[in-house]
Amino acid sequence: MTTDLRDRRPPRRRTEAPRQRRPRPRRGSPEETRSRLVAAAAAEFNRVGYRGTDSNRIARAAGYAPGTFYKHFPDKRAVFLAAYEAWVTAEWNTIEGVLRQRGSRGELASRLVDEVLLMHRHWRGLRASLRALVAEDGSARDFYRRQRMRQVKLLAALHGRKQPSETDAVLLYTFERVCDAIADGELRELGLRVEATVELLRQLAREHLRGSR
Repeated sequence: MTTDLRDRRPPRRRTEAPRQRRPRPRRGSPEETRSRLVAAAAAEFNRVGYRGTDSNRIARAAGYAPGTFYKHFPDKRAVFLAAYEAWVTAEWNTIEGVLRQRGSRGELASRLVDEVLLMHRHWRGLRASLRALVAEDGSARDFYRRQRMRQVKLLAALHGRKQPSETDAVLLYTFERVCDAIADGELRELGLRVEATVELLRQLAREHLRGSR
């Protein structure tokens, strides 16, 4: 069972209804249990940050007893890294889904930027926690670097190349850093126009697609 972090629907507004115990999920395979824990962890980290929750809360959010968590993960950091890996997979699945669609290079570039930016906006809490953890934790930083290599190799594969190039790295870092800045509201705080910045990302995507299609 693959953890899918692409659900970007806004949360429902809470009503003043009596609190009910969360139903325990059906007993499934270890892979299904792990996937539910990762999805619950991603939602928790996105909502309250890495420091704002713990393994017990994550287990309960997934509908399990705390002991179940430790059958799959040694600690909170491990499930956070699994959530980030799932996020990378979800982002790339989104990119591939756009590229499989029909349309001109300009149309595909616009869809691509819109979808990637939507993911960064929805998961801004998770990504902010990632940046903070990578800055202070060596093992998290090593894991993060491995995911970076995975991402640039996927970009290189769009051009039929086995090894990534500096162009792939520039595209990756530009997209991620700028999308994070938009999601976090930094551009507006600087008095810069979001739509003009998004159009620059679309131009960059069009140039990259020119060599991949």
